[in-house]
Amino acid sequence: MDSLSALVDLLDNTDKKLFRNFLQQKNKRYDVKNLRLLNLIETDDINGINKLYKSSKNKDAYHALRKRLQDNLLVFLSQKTFERNQSGAYEALRLLVVGRYLLENDLPLIAFKNLAKAERLAESLEQFNMLNELLLLKMQYAHVPGAEHLDVLTARFMQNQSAMQREAKLNMAYAFLRQELQQIHLKGKVVNLSSLMISVVRKYKISRQDLLTFKSIYQILFIANEYAAIQQNYRLIARYIARTDEFIQKQSLAKHSYLFYHIGILYFMANFYLRTGDFVKSTAGLDKMAALMKMDERHQAQYYHRQQLLVALNCFFAGDAAGAITVLQGALAIKKQAAKPEDVEDLRICLAMVLAMCNKRESVKQLMLLARTDAWHEKQLGMLWTIRKTLMEILIQAQFSNIELAMARISSFRRRYKKYLLKTREDKVLLFLKLVEQHLLKPDLIFDFKYRAKVLSLLNEPESNDIFTLSFIAWLIARWEKNTPHELVLKLMRNADANQFKIRYPGNGKLT
Repeated sequence: MDSLSALVDLLDNTDKKLFRNFLQQKNKRYDVKNLRLLNLIETDDINGINKLYKSSKNKDAYHALRKRLQDNLLVFLSQKTFERNQSGAYEALRLLVVGRYLLENDLPLIAFKNLAKAERLAESLEQFNMLNELLLLKMQYAHVPGAEHLDVLTARFMQNQSAMQREAKLNMAYAFLRQELQQIHLKGKVVNLSSLMISVVRKYKISRQDLLTFKSIYQILFIANEYAAIQQNYRLIARYIARTDEFIQKQSLAKHSYLFYHIGILYFMANFYLRTGDFVKSTAGLDKMAALMKMDERHQAQYYHRQQLLVALNCFFAGDAAGAITVLQGALAIKKQAAKPEDVEDLRICLAMVLAMCNKRESVKQLMLLARTDAWHEKQLGMLWTIRKTLMEILIQAQFSNIELAMARISSFRRRYKKYLLKTREDKVLLFLKLVEQHLLKPDLIFDFKYRAKVLSLLNEPESNDIFTLSFIAWLIARWEKNTPHELVLKLMRNADANQFKIRYPGNGKLT
C-alpha cells in the first residue's frame, strides 16, 4: 500500500466527509481534480486513476496532484489531532502556543497566566522538552511587566535541563536495547538479558533511582517480555517481574499522567503469569488493568483488545474453553476506532486456535478471515508470531481433512522460513513440521511406537514449558489419544512428562 492510500485509510466516514469539505474550501478553481483522486483511492479504482490524465506526458501532473492531496491530508490530520486530543500534553502545548502569540502582541499579563497553567501541566506530565521551550520563552520576556524574576526562572531551567538529560539517557538505553532485541529476533544473536541490562546501565551511567519510575519499568518490561517470547521461556524474566511487583505494591494509584505506563506494566505482568501457568495472579492483574482503563477512554480503546485476549487465554488454559470463546467473540464484535489491526488479528488467530483445539470446524472460517499477508504479519507482529500462525494454519487444515492445502502450506513454509529457523537455531520447529508432514503422508504412522516416541520426546525440550509450545505438541498427541487437543494440553500442563502417555508396540501390547 502506498503512503497516500495508507493515510486515507486512517480516516473514518465522518473524517472523510470533513476532509472533502476541507478540500472544497481550499479549491479556488472548479477543475481541480483532488476530490476525484480521493474518490478513486477510496474505491481502489486503478482504471479510473489512469484516466485522470490520459496522456502519458501528464505523469508529472498526476504525481504533483498526489503530492498536493497528501500535503492537504497531513494538514487536515494535524488539525483534527489537535482538536480531538484532550490529553494534558496537548492542552499544555495549546497554552504555550497561545501564550507566545499573546506575548508577541503585547498582552503579557494574559500570556503569563496561560504560560503558568501550561507549566503546571507540563511539569505534572514530566514533559521536559516542552518545559524547556516554555521556560526559554519566559526568560526571553523576563524584562516585561508581570514576568517572574530571571534568577528564579534560570534555576528552574537548569533543574529541568538535568531532568532532560536523565530522560535522554533512559531513551538512548531503551533504543539500544530495542536494537539488540532486533538482532536476537532476526539473526539469532545469543544474549544473556541480565548481563545486557547491566552493561547498558553502566554504558549510559544510569542510576538505580532513574530506573524506578513507571516509564522506565514499562520500557524494561517491554524488552524483557519480547526477549522471553523469542526464547520461549518466560521464567528467564522472573526476577524483573518480582522487582516490578515490589515497585507496584509500594505505589498508590498512579497519577493520571502515568496511567498508560501503569496499565502497560500490569499487562506485561499478567502475560508473564499466564505464560508461566499462574492464572490466578494473571487474572488479578487483568482485573486491576481493567479498573485503570476505565479512568481514561483513550487507554480503554488502546488496551481493550489486548486485555481481552489475555482474559480469554486465562479462561482457556484454566479449563474454560466455552468462556474463552465467548470473550473472544465479544471482543471481536466490539469495533473500537483506536484498535490496532494487529490486536484484532491476534484475537482472530486466538479464536481459531481455541475452536480447533476443541475440534470445532468453525476454526477454518476464522482462518479465512485472516486476510493479511505473511509479510504484513512479520512486520507488524513479528517473525515468531507469523511462524506460529502459519503452523497453526497447517494443523487446522489437516485436522479438518484439507490435506492438499495443508501440504501446500508446508511447502511454502519451508521455502519462506527454513533458512531463518536454521540461522536462529530453531530447527526444532522444522522437526515438528516433519512429524506433521509424516502423519499427513502416512496417517497410520500414528500407531507406530517409534513415531509416537519422537513426538513425546518433544516434551523433554526446555521450550516445552511454554503453554503455546505444549498446545502444538498436544495437537500431535491427539492424533492417537481419544481426547481433544484442549483436554490434552490441560493434562500436559499438570504434568509435562512424556511418561504419562503409554507407548505400545502395534499389536502386541508391550510397553516401551
